[in-house]
Amino acid sequence: MEAYEQLRRLLDSCVEDVQKAAGGNKAAGTRVRKVMQEVRETAKQLRSDILDAQKSG
Repeated sequence: MEAYEQLRRLLDSCVEDVQKAAGGNKAAGTRVRKVMQEVRETAKQLRSDILDAQKSG
């Protein structure tokens, strides 16, 4: 489950920026939005991997 591990790493990497963005830091908000786009793509890949595994076995 490589996609799952990558998803966890992405979320862990932006914890500090999420807190800064909540405090009003616009640059941190931009960084969080960028990571969230990557999270979206990774989640799609994970979903696809799971569906393929269900079909195979």
